[in-house]
Amino acid sequence: MSRAVYFPMGTLSYTMSISLDGYIEDVNGGIAFSEPDEEVHRFANQQTRETAAFLFGRGLYEVMEEFWTAPERADGHEVEAEFAREYAATPRIVFSDSLESVAPGCRLVRRADAIDEVVRLKKETDGDLSVGGAGLAASLLDLIDEFRPRVAPAFSGGGKPYFPLGADLRLRLVEQRTFRSGTVYLRYERIR
Repeated sequence: MSRAVYFPMGTLSYTMSISLDGYIEDVNGGIAFSEPDEEVHRFANQQTRETAAFLFGRGLYEVMEEFWTAPERADGHEVEAEFAREYAATPRIVFSDSLESVAPGCRLVRRADAIDEVVRLKKETDGDLSVGGAGLAASLLDLIDEFRPRVAPAFSGGGKPYFPLGADLRLRLVEQRTFRSGTVYLRYERIR
């Protein structure tokens, strides 16, 4: 009797909150339109618990790391404190050529090595590798397996787009969830 051999394979997903018209930031670089209510935040907490590693570009890393590792997060609102704990417990890989170092719990990778590093991670990881940041996602577009936007009920009229301009993707909707606030979570698999 032969035994099946299990090879882990990570799923590279791109998860961000976006406006109804597809932007992760408004024209002024703001993200207030996407501030989650408690129900959406709890969902994000669950997604974070299920994440094997976060993959960040420099910009999103600097925003996330400073905010979610600040000592006052642990003493804040319960749903935020829970996210802060889950965030700090999740490995974070930062892709940047301008940073010289990153915080404990993080690993720095140069942008030139991004594709090779992500291919290796996908082969060696059993679980979700969550890409954050439009620039990094655009540079890894061909490797992304799933797109998971949380669409806020707001129209920004411009800003930084979730999808890179000119992207030609074929996707299949595999999950959707509507929250009381009107935010809609969509999970699409890439059709290869």
